[in-house]
Amino acid sequence: MAEWIYEAGIGENRAVLIDDGAIIEAYVEPHSSDVRAGTILPARLRANRIAEMDSGVEALLDAVPAKLTEGAQIRIEVTREALSEPGKAKRAKARLVPPDSEIREGPTLLERISSSGFRVAQVSPHDPDRLEECGWSECLEQATSGDIRGEQVSLRISLTPAMTLIDVDGTFPPLTLAIEGVKAAAATITRFGLSGSIGLDLPTLESKVERVLAAAALRGGPLRSPFEATAINGFGFMQIIVPRRRASLCELLQYDRAGAQARALLRRAQRSGRSGALVLVVPPRVGSVLEGHPAWLVELGRQCGGAVSLRIDPALAMEAGYVQA
Repeated sequence: MAEWIYEAGIGENRAVLIDDGAIIEAYVEPHSSDVRAGTILPARLRANRIAEMDSGVEALLDAVPAKLTEGAQIRIEVTREALSEPGKAKRAKARLVPPDSEIREGPTLLERISSSGFRVAQVSPHDPDRLEECGWSECLEQATSGDIRGEQVSLRISLTPAMTLIDVDGTFPPLTLAIEGVKAAAATITRFGLSGSIGLDLPTLESKVERVLAAAALRGGPLRSPFEATAINGFGFMQIIVPRRRASLCELLQYDRAGAQARALLRRAQRSGRSGALVLVVPPRVGSVLEGHPAWLVELGRQCGGAVSLRIDPALAMEAGYVQA
């Protein structure tokens, strides 16, 4: 039976839904001050449908009644968390709610998975590494590179400001490749939490019957409702729309590689079995992240029983940081 494995880490929390030893869904929840989806709180209406929270954080409202004027006190629910993209950050999105709505925090990752109906097993750094046993590192590498290679079907994920694109390639005949590609894409969308507008580039199918048959592979698969999907057009393109609540695993890892590598190194240090003083040998960008979060190093030192220091090595690749006694 499917089961969640949850791990509270330094700088981030992690969770995977596993079934028969395979990862069905994978999530990383960075520790940040961002307002979570589902949060209800007071705000002030600004120009151009902008809601300003007491903290100064802004959200874009989906609609504003004409009777509301700039400066009005309102209450909002965050429907999509803020997103960080290269060169530009997107504000959170929100909707107006009745002014007497109860103020609340949006659910944490642990709260979300606990309400899923599946058992949740919480693990600590001193427990066996159940995440790694089910392929955690491979999952992160796929989400970071965007490459998912199979024996006969391979996917390539490309992030763009407008949509996430998934290119399907493989050695099957066109119809079989299209059907298996749709299934593999649905599983990947679920595993990495891809959402918003997703374009699927499939092999060209000349027959409308074949295109309908390939599109039907979405039904009954791992992609849970709600979602919408177009028909496959004559060029082999299909669009899938999944409600967007937060960044996908691919976006978290690709748009903040240094931060992701810094937190991954802290996890390795926690599980290294070393005690006493530790040195983290890191490339410059990862070092900058860790220097900007001294509390992470303090917590690692508390868990390992010694001071933690950094040594910057410009020759190291981004992923090549290591732990040294």
